[in-house]
Amino acid sequence: MKKLLKAAVPKVETDDGPKRDLWPDTLRRLDEKTTAPSSSGRVGFNVAWFDGVLAVGLLLLVASFPAAIPLLLYYL
Repeated sequence: MKKLLKAAVPKVETDDGPKRDLWPDTLRRLDEKTTAPSSSGRVGFNVAWFDGVLAVGLLLLVASFPAAIPLLLYYL
């Protein structure tokens, strides 16, 4: 049975991972993002547009159906 199983299942090659350390590149990219000045000189928020749409939808839901507040708090 052992021979049949070995014949049926191909050998799995081991992956040694990346050939070099990726952590220094990651730190460099994070530093570039945090220290890069904005072109307009303003401090902006890094919020996706759909987060704003969800927040507005939640406010509209609460304004339209105040009885839904306990339900929303329960699921938070």
